[in-house]
Amino acid sequence: MNFTNKIIPSVIKPQVEKALTYYPELKDTPITFKFKKDIKKSTMQAQPKFASFLKSRKNRSYVILISEKFHIEGEAFKVIDVDDDIMIGWIGHELGHVMDYRNRGKFDMFIFGLKYLFSNAHIKEVERAADTFAVEHGMYKYILETKNFILNNTSISPEYKARIKRLYMSPEEIMELVNTLHPKEVEEKVEKEIQEN
Repeated sequence: MNFTNKIIPSVIKPQVEKALTYYPELKDTPITFKFKKDIKKSTMQAQPKFASFLKSRKNRSYVILISEKFHIEGEAFKVIDVDDDIMIGWIGHELGHVMDYRNRGKFDMFIFGLKYLFSNAHIKEVERAADTFAVEHGMYKYILETKNFILNNTSISPEYKARIKRLYMSPEEIMELVNTLHPKEVEEKVEKEIQEN
């Protein structure tokens, strides 16, 4: 699949392009993938570009910020050193956010931004929506890899793991969601993955 309107750092281009194959709806959506020295409380962050925040849905462009390193309770990891499947899962989750934003009108985006700043319940709803988009697009294997990396990594503190468990879908919830998909849809997505790998 050929993608247009994408700016991707060469060091993560294969992983980003792999994740994008699961989102054909984003084929022509302008998205910039950009490394940032540090992102507070996060490893990656998807958002509409400031200049297009209140534009109509079809005219918005987006940026996915990627922390060069992420620090979790004193432990430092280089993002580019994680396994490919984990990186693909992270990118897939952020693309799920972009899918969510594409469904929102101008006023809705404004309210969305305010609620994200002040409501933990809203953050949970938004993060779970991004996971859901990724799973429904056939990326559950990668999303599980990313979650297991965090939840099973002994270097990551119990406090951070608790935050992930509180705000994001659990591996069990992801598998429940996979099982609710129409069998034909699952079969088609598995077939597509086999062909691409």
